Amino acid sequence: MTAEQTAHRQRWPTGTRILWRYRANGATHPHICRPVTVVRDTAELLAVWLAPGTQCVRPEMADGTPVHHEPLATRYTKPRRAAFTPWFGTGVLKLARPGEPWSVWLFWADGWRFKNFYVNLEEPLLRWPGGVDSEDHFLDLEVSPDGRWEWRDEDEFAEAQRAGLLDAAQAERVRAAGRRAVEAVRSWGSPFADGWEHWRPDPAWPVPGLPEDWDRPPRNASGYRAPDAP
Repeated sequence: MTAEQTAHRQRWPTGTRILWRYRANGATHPHICRPVTVVRDTAELLAVWLAPGTQCVRPEMADGTPVHHEPLATRYTKPRRAAFTPWFGTGVLKLARPGEPWSVWLFWADGWRFKNFYVNLEEPLLRWPGGVDSEDHFLDLEVSPDGRWEWRDEDEFAEAQRAGLLDAAQAERVRAAGRRAVEAVRSWGSPFADGWEHWRPDPAWPVPGLPEDWDRPPRNASGYRAPDAP
């Protein structure tokens, strides 16, 4: 079941395949696209599963160099192109709450050994019939199962500002969102305390395919807020 087939509904049923995309910073077009399967879609939470082997879109440097292998000084200034690659690893569960400027990702090692939470600071999700869109804010938090946390990608956050991808006001908003995320971790409420590390995907779910028009405009988009009750 695709998202478009259920576009008339206010919420996506479990098992619906949608796109989780990120716009290029300072642009309107998506440069990251991950086909995912809806786990839960309620007034409080959107949860999706990114299955191992899913064909995804990510940016790479125009010469084929992986972005994270490019020296930091030129990582955000040299030309890029789209790369199509499968998602490696054991899969990722992504959790997002309406209006929140971050999503929480869960990672496992082989054998479903839970590794960590990852708080990805980003624009609140923009919901559209085919999925959700956001824009990454570079700075993140890694959270261990026992609640210890650390900042991640502070160097990229600083370089993005030097490259003009974030102005001073935007950077302060991201920092403020990060501080709120830290408080959410310290309080250890939802979603950290909800037992998601014990969740498992339905083995009958197929791996979602990547549509040819993965970068289509998000028509009829709206801010991801709690849908009206049925």
